[in-house]
Amino acid sequence: MQFKTMLLRHRELRPFALQDSRATATSYLRWRDAGGSRAAPANISMPMGNIAAEVVRIEAEALEALARRLRGPMAPAFDGALDLLLKCAGRVVVTGMGKSGIVARKIAATLSSTGTPALFLHPAEALHGDLGMIVKGDLVMALSASGETEEILRLLATLKRLGVALISITCDTLYSGRGRSSAGRISNLAQAAEVALDCSIAKEACSLGLAPTASTAAMMALGDALAVALAERRGFKEEDFARLHPGGKLGKRLARVADLMHTGEAVPQVQPKTRMADVIYEMSRKRLGVTTVVEKGRLAGIISDGDLRRLLERSAQHKRSKPVLELTAGECMTRAPQTISPNEFATAALRILEERRITSLPVVDEKGKLLGLVHLHDLWGTELV
Repeated sequence: MQFKTMLLRHRELRPFALQDSRATATSYLRWRDAGGSRAAPANISMPMGNIAAEVVRIEAEALEALARRLRGPMAPAFDGALDLLLKCAGRVVVTGMGKSGIVARKIAATLSSTGTPALFLHPAEALHGDLGMIVKGDLVMALSASGETEEILRLLATLKRLGVALISITCDTLYSGRGRSSAGRISNLAQAAEVALDCSIAKEACSLGLAPTASTAAMMALGDALAVALAERRGFKEEDFARLHPGGKLGKRLARVADLMHTGEAVPQVQPKTRMADVIYEMSRKRLGVTTVVEKGRLAGIISDGDLRRLLERSAQHKRSKPVLELTAGECMTRAPQTISPNEFATAALRILEERRITSLPVVDEKGKLLGLVHLHDLWGTELV
């Protein structure tokens, strides 16, 4: 009997499942906006994919509205926030409670990784001793959807006493039309801030309209906008990013030859007058399968294992009168070998090694002075190979 009931219910709902997804979504939203107090009609049994798409649509609209404000009425405030961040002699302290706190942690991490020293401060912990993390010269960026988070408001007196600048990110409707809006109540946090930024949204994507969804997406995007714009103002470059991300895959991809090359005694080198017997000894001792030939500090040539093997083959075929081991490095070396600058990316070194089918590259400066040697094995450790 129970099975028959389920089958009948399935047949009843099946026609609605085949309806146009947009009409189904509209019916669902009308029921939701009405409060959802009565039982949901059968025709709003939305497939999960439609609900997911609706969530993304609502959040996308919130981001588009934020972009319009940044291009229009909120642009001066955004520039003012950037000026404060650039003038900050200390660190940027980002704070927030709950979901805003999670977004604040991410903003602090993004600022730090793009050249702006930043840290996250939990406002509740700040009230119990961690307030000592804030010192004169720092800047505080406070996130609160309502702008009335008690733990953050209780920090304001101390921030004013320390003379610390405050940037607020709230969901107050502060900017509409061509400038700052005077309509509606402005939160205490936004009023206290030197620069107040607006992350207001039309509605949350949550079906109950309660869980922070569109609002946190807008906060995250605004934090990213500040970090990226600030990095542009600072002239943050790829090498700066690599320096701050030595262990990450992106950092390894941006590593420079100077960071990976062998230097000093680790570089095999001989002089042009060195006998080949001593050349072979140097190659064996340094275990890189190659030796550089240096004259007065400048690179004159290079001898590889392959060069040595071909030399021995030619000597056996042509019955040379002078034994190979009695020749000098200058007589056997490859002149004007392929070289690379220490400032080149490791990826450039890898490309040359692969194209030339060689295992080592001498590293020289603009005057031809030998600085080091980069080997294919050195690049394996960077996960480039």
